[in-house]
Amino acid sequence: MKHIGNLSYAAGSKKKNKRIGRGPGSGHGGTSTKGHKGAQSRSGYKSKRGFEGGQMPLHRRLPKFGFKNHFRKEFQIVNVSRLDELNQDGIIKDGIVNSEVLYKIGVISDANKPLKILGNGDLTSKLNVTANSFSLSAKQKIESAGGTVALYE
Repeated sequence: MKHIGNLSYAAGSKKKNKRIGRGPGSGHGGTSTKGHKGAQSRSGYKSKRGFEGGQMPLHRRLPKFGFKNHFRKEFQIVNVSRLDELNQDGIIKDGIVNSEVLYKIGVISDANKPLKILGNGDLTSKLNVTANSFSLSAKQKIESAGGTVALYE
Protein backbone atom coordinates (compact mmCIF):
# COMPACT_ATOMS: atom_id res chain seq x y z
CA MET A 1 0.00 0.00 0.00
CA LYS A 2 1.33 3.41 -1.01
CA HIS A 3 1.15 6.40 1.28
CA ILE A 4 1.61 10.01 0.40
CA GLY A 5 4.98 9.98 2.13
CA ASN A 6 6.54 7.31 -0.08
CA LEU A 7 5.19 8.14 -3.56
CA SER A 8 7.72 8.20 -6.38
CA TYR A 9 7.75 9.10 -10.06
CA ALA A 10 7.27 6.38 -12.68
CA ALA A 11 10.48 4.93 -14.10
CA GLY A 12 11.79 7.04 -17.01
CA SER A 13 9.41 9.94 -16.46
CA LYS A 14 12.04 12.23 -14.95
CA LYS A 15 14.94 13.24 -17.18
CA LYS A 16 18.12 15.00 -16.09
CA ASN A 17 18.75 18.49 -17.46
CA LYS A 18 21.40 18.87 -20.16
CA ARG A 19 24.16 20.77 -18.32
CA ILE A 20 26.12 22.60 -21.00
CA GLY A 21 29.61 24.05 -20.70
CA ARG A 22 30.68 21.94 -17.72
CA GLY A 23 33.70 20.21 -19.22
CA PRO A 24 34.32 16.88 -20.98
CA GLY A 25 33.08 14.77 -18.07
CA SER A 26 29.53 16.04 -18.58
CA GLY A 27 29.25 14.40 -22.01
CA HIS A 28 28.55 17.81 -23.53
CA GLY A 29 32.04 19.23 -23.44
CA GLY A 30 34.05 20.81 -26.26
CA THR A 31 31.56 22.70 -28.38
CA SER A 32 28.77 22.40 -25.77
CA THR A 33 26.30 20.94 -28.32
CA LYS A 34 26.55 24.05 -30.53
CA GLY A 35 28.59 22.57 -33.39
CA HIS A 36 31.71 24.14 -34.90
CA LYS A 37 32.01 27.87 -35.69
CA GLY A 38 29.26 30.01 -37.24
CA ALA A 39 27.07 32.69 -35.73
CA GLN A 40 24.84 30.28 -33.84
CA SER A 41 27.76 28.84 -31.91
CA ARG A 42 28.77 32.25 -30.55
CA SER A 43 27.44 34.03 -27.49
CA GLY A 44 24.95 36.84 -28.06
CA TYR A 45 23.67 35.31 -31.30
CA LYS A 46 20.27 36.65 -32.28
CA SER A 47 18.52 35.99 -35.60
CA LYS A 48 16.55 38.71 -37.36
CA ARG A 49 12.80 38.17 -37.52
CA GLY A 50 11.94 36.38 -40.77
CA PHE A 51 15.60 35.49 -41.47
CA GLU A 52 15.91 32.08 -43.13
CA GLY A 53 19.66 31.56 -43.23
CA GLY A 54 20.24 33.58 -46.39
CA GLN A 55 17.43 31.88 -48.29
CA MET A 56 14.93 34.35 -49.75
CA PRO A 57 12.45 34.86 -46.88
CA LEU A 58 8.84 33.83 -47.25
CA HIS A 59 7.52 37.40 -47.03
CA ARG A 60 9.67 38.32 -50.05
CA ARG A 61 8.92 35.13 -52.03
CA LEU A 62 5.15 35.65 -51.95
CA PRO A 63 3.65 38.02 -54.52
CA LYS A 64 2.28 41.40 -53.58
CA PHE A 65 -1.30 42.04 -54.62
CA GLY A 66 -4.05 44.63 -54.34
CA PHE A 67 -4.13 48.38 -54.44
CA LYS A 68 -4.93 50.99 -51.82
CA ASN A 69 -6.08 54.38 -53.03
CA HIS A 70 -4.83 56.93 -50.50
CA PHE A 71 -7.06 59.63 -52.00
CA ARG A 72 -10.28 57.66 -51.55
CA LYS A 73 -13.18 59.51 -49.95
CA GLU A 74 -14.89 57.37 -47.31
CA PHE A 75 -18.56 58.39 -47.06
CA GLN A 76 -20.89 57.77 -44.15
CA ILE A 77 -24.05 56.34 -45.67
CA VAL A 78 -27.64 56.95 -44.58
CA ASN A 79 -30.66 55.62 -46.47
CA VAL A 80 -33.84 57.58 -47.17
CA SER A 81 -35.86 54.93 -45.30
CA ARG A 82 -33.82 55.60 -42.15
CA LEU A 83 -34.50 59.34 -42.40
CA ASP A 84 -38.23 58.66 -42.78
CA GLU A 85 -38.15 56.31 -39.78
CA LEU A 86 -36.40 58.94 -37.62
CA ASN A 87 -38.87 61.65 -38.69
CA GLN A 88 -41.94 59.49 -37.96
CA ASP A 89 -40.55 58.65 -34.50
CA GLY A 90 -40.21 62.39 -33.81
CA ILE A 91 -36.41 62.25 -33.43
CA ILE A 92 -35.74 64.72 -36.27
CA LYS A 93 -36.93 68.22 -35.30
CA ASP A 94 -38.36 70.74 -37.85
CA GLY A 95 -37.60 68.36 -40.77
CA ILE A 96 -33.99 69.61 -40.97
CA VAL A 97 -31.39 66.92 -41.64
CA ASN A 98 -27.61 67.47 -41.80
CA SER A 99 -24.49 65.74 -40.53
CA GLU A 100 -24.55 67.60 -37.17
CA VAL A 101 -28.14 66.52 -36.48
CA LEU A 102 -27.46 62.90 -37.49
CA TYR A 103 -24.31 62.84 -35.33
CA LYS A 104 -26.20 64.10 -32.25
CA ILE A 105 -28.89 61.45 -32.79
CA GLY A 106 -26.19 58.76 -33.16
CA VAL A 107 -26.95 57.71 -36.75
CA ILE A 108 -23.42 58.54 -37.95
CA SER A 109 -20.16 58.22 -36.02
CA ASP A 110 -18.36 61.39 -37.13
CA ALA A 111 -19.86 64.79 -37.99
CA ASN A 112 -16.74 65.81 -39.96
CA LYS A 113 -16.62 62.85 -42.38
CA PRO A 114 -18.53 63.27 -45.67
CA LEU A 115 -22.18 62.19 -45.65
CA LYS A 116 -23.98 60.51 -48.55
CA ILE A 117 -27.72 59.93 -48.73
CA LEU A 118 -28.84 56.81 -50.64
CA GLY A 119 -32.30 56.08 -52.02
CA ASN A 120 -33.01 52.71 -50.41
CA GLY A 121 -36.61 52.57 -49.13
CA ASP A 122 -39.46 55.07 -49.26
CA LEU A 123 -39.81 58.61 -47.96
CA THR A 124 -43.23 59.96 -46.96
CA SER A 125 -42.23 63.00 -44.91
CA LYS A 126 -41.07 66.43 -46.09
CA LEU A 127 -37.39 66.92 -45.16
CA ASN A 128 -34.76 69.57 -45.86
CA VAL A 129 -31.60 67.52 -46.29
CA THR A 130 -28.04 68.86 -46.47
CA ALA A 131 -25.23 66.40 -47.28
CA ASN A 132 -21.99 66.06 -49.23
CA SER A 133 -23.49 63.76 -51.85
CA PHE A 134 -26.81 62.22 -52.93
CA SER A 135 -27.69 59.30 -55.14
CA LEU A 136 -30.07 60.15 -57.99
CA SER A 137 -32.89 58.05 -56.53
CA ALA A 138 -32.46 59.68 -53.09
CA LYS A 139 -32.61 63.16 -54.62
CA GLN A 140 -35.79 62.25 -56.54
CA LYS A 141 -37.48 60.71 -53.49
CA ILE A 142 -36.71 63.69 -51.22
CA GLU A 143 -37.92 66.21 -53.81
CA SER A 144 -41.08 64.18 -54.70
CA ALA A 145 -41.98 64.11 -50.98
CA GLY A 146 -41.84 67.93 -50.99
CA GLY A 147 -38.43 68.32 -49.38
CA THR A 148 -35.31 70.12 -50.47
CA VAL A 149 -31.80 68.88 -51.27
CA ALA A 150 -28.68 70.94 -50.57
CA LEU A 151 -24.97 70.17 -50.90
CA TYR A 152 -22.31 71.25 -48.41
CA GLU A 153 -19.93 73.89 -49.77
